[in-house]
Amino acid sequence: MFFRDITGQQEIKHRLIQSVKEGYIPHARMIGGPEGVGKTALALAYARYLSCTQRGEDDACGVCPSCVKYSKLSHPDLHFVYPIVKNDKKKKEVCDDYLSEWRQFVLQNPYFNLNAWLNFIGAENAQGMIYAKESDEIIRKLNLKAYESEYKIMIVWLPEKMHEACANKLLKMIEEPPLNTVFLLISENPDRVIGTIQSRTQSFPVPPIDSDSMMQALQKHSHSAPDAMENIIHLAGGSYLKALELLESSEETSRYMELFKSVMRNGWKRDVKNMRTESENFAGLGREKQKAFLAYAGNMIRENFFYRFNLPAINYLNREEAGFAKNFSPYVTENNVIDLINELALAERHIESNVNPRMVFFDLSMTIAVLIKLPVG
Repeated sequence: MFFRDITGQQEIKHRLIQSVKEGYIPHARMIGGPEGVGKTALALAYARYLSCTQRGEDDACGVCPSCVKYSKLSHPDLHFVYPIVKNDKKKKEVCDDYLSEWRQFVLQNPYFNLNAWLNFIGAENAQGMIYAKESDEIIRKLNLKAYESEYKIMIVWLPEKMHEACANKLLKMIEEPPLNTVFLLISENPDRVIGTIQSRTQSFPVPPIDSDSMMQALQKHSHSAPDAMENIIHLAGGSYLKALELLESSEETSRYMELFKSVMRNGWKRDVKNMRTESENFAGLGREKQKAFLAYAGNMIRENFFYRFNLPAINYLNREEAGFAKNFSPYVTENNVIDLINELALAERHIESNVNPRMVFFDLSMTIAVLIKLPVG
């Protein structure tokens, strides 16, 4: 990954490049920001630039021995930590046991999320985690001398998924690392990283991608009409990953929309029979899609509440969703919006905890039936 390959983020790229030129290399950065804005791509481009032996003004050279190895993510002084799933049968207990899969996955596209990674390694319903044993591996690697580069670079993807025992064991290493060691912690929820690690890193927030850069990037993937592309960019909210997903998964979004409409109509009609039917359909989606639908439904409740204010600039609905909101939004009021969102978030947490999905969805449907009321006034 080169800086030139990253969508948008011109100011962030300039800051990273300039810091290297000035010799300002913090030993630990917390690169935080929303999903899909290019945090991993920036970390990889920065690591490559830092290790490059023939740096250009704005990017790594791409041809020196270091850059050749970075193109395969195989540089001996570049190390990765990421959530995994233990597999005792295949003797996969630490991140290096998944290293070949990780390299293949990241090289395909550096814009990804945890669900995509876990699906890639066949995690099924297991939760990804950076296990306690990983701390020993990190300490062992970083206590070795650098092989080829001036710097040893440890990229930790999603430190919020780090087991507390692992995090606590790394505190001293992060606070006082060996000479020329650089930690790059890539987080989507920096506030969920334990405070003692947060306090030992330099905060480096990455903002959403600007609309013009997003449009230029998406036009390489699609020949959609300008108004449709603008709507996707608006819905993506600065996330290149979400924009790509919107381009590629309009069918999945339509399916979630149909289920959302059915749930709300069943609740309004108190149609218990259809609630049971939809609970069966929901159970058949699979855990990740169940969570995705509940997150989608929570977002739809928020958007329907905002729709009532008739302010298009703050509304993120596609045409089909806006058509439904025209009639449904009056029933999302100050009296029930918070409770509806909270119930959907609670259902998502229950699914994440492997509670029976039929029971979760049926209970949710019954609660929605109680919460949906006629608009006040």
